[in-house]
Amino acid sequence: MMTKAIHVARVIVLASMLSALPAAAQPAKRPGPSMELLEKIIADRSPETRVETVDHDRITAKRIDIVGDDGVIRMTLSAKTPAPIVDGIQYRRVFDVSGLILYDAEGSERGGFGVADLDGGSMAVLALDHPAKDAIGWRVAPDGEVSFSVNQAPALVREPQLGNRLVPGVQAPTRIRLNVAADGTPSVALADGNDRPRVRMTVTPEGYGAIEFLNAAGEVIHTFAPEAGGNG
Repeated sequence: MMTKAIHVARVIVLASMLSALPAAAQPAKRPGPSMELLEKIIADRSPETRVETVDHDRITAKRIDIVGDDGVIRMTLSAKTPAPIVDGIQYRRVFDVSGLILYDAEGSERGGFGVADLDGGSMAVLALDHPAKDAIGWRVAPDGEVSFSVNQAPALVREPQLGNRLVPGVQAPTRIRLNVAADGTPSVALADGNDRPRVRMTVTPEGYGAIEFLNAAGEVIHTFAPEAGGNG
């Protein structure tokens, strides 16, 4: 009985010691969603991740379409991608592109990537689209220039003579431009609502970091470059 009483006393003392530990010493709660929430969003605990037998070692085709259950084309891989479709109407593409095009549930083009064959050489391109205009775009030009742009969403304009469908090409400003010129000069420019660059960050040919402020006419009115002694 005495041994049992001593054991019980030790358990009580240990429990009181644990409860007195600071919060940091307590077992930490696992970060992330609970298992209960995970169970609600798990679609398959053993999804298919590989193909046991390859049907063909090589598929040769000029175009491959991936379609949804309703038959709508959601993705096209093509040596010459089809012209862009906006709200059910197809428009001429500015230049031919070989690559992959993505479509929304209505069959409108919403982005893609590929290679464009231009007179001066090939240009690698990637874009994700607003409903009727590019939203963001990457370009690697033939001369080595690399650019990235972010466009403000344009107003959604519908044309009664086209069955009240969306009109592509509605003007909207490019608010952010990231660029590495062919000579290696980097720049980041922020534009106002009228597509006029107002702030530009760059590195000078001497290697100094600089921030330039521009007026509506595109003139630099203030340069902040402490290392170069240009602060005003």
